[in-house]
Amino acid sequence: MAMGKLWTLIIQLHTIAGPVLMLLYPLYASVVAIESQSKLDDEQWLAYWIIYSFLTLAELVLQPILQWIPIWYDVKLLTVAWLVLPQFEGAAYLYERFVREHIRKYITEREHHHHHQVNHQQQSKKSPNEGKAKKKFVEFVTPKKGDQEAY
Repeated sequence: MAMGKLWTLIIQLHTIAGPVLMLLYPLYASVVAIESQSKLDDEQWLAYWIIYSFLTLAELVLQPILQWIPIWYDVKLLTVAWLVLPQFEGAAYLYERFVREHIRKYITEREHHHHHQVNHQQQSKKSPNEGKAKKKFVEFVTPKKGDQEAY
């Protein structure tokens, strides 16, 4: 009888461990990090949320396969514990080691493209035809007397 209650307790703790470890603790730690003066903890928790989001999206896509792996939830719990716990700071490690390089490359390309667009827009603003085009557009969309239909 006591063994059955113990087993039920273990299952309940196992069930609640996921949301606590994956969401509640990181949420609390993120708020504490935002309020602290240090940037290091901000990086850890931003990295966690980026990696956790990626993990969640991958899990959604791979769900038909993962449902056949009985220990998937336990593996996920251990992985998230490694990402979250301050003794390991796995999220910061993964971000530094694998993600940052790709993000920086993407951001650099995007900034270069944006810079090119801004320069192009600035050059086009100097065009003397811009005022004429704007005036023609306003004339086109403004109804003239007698053009209005009766409703």
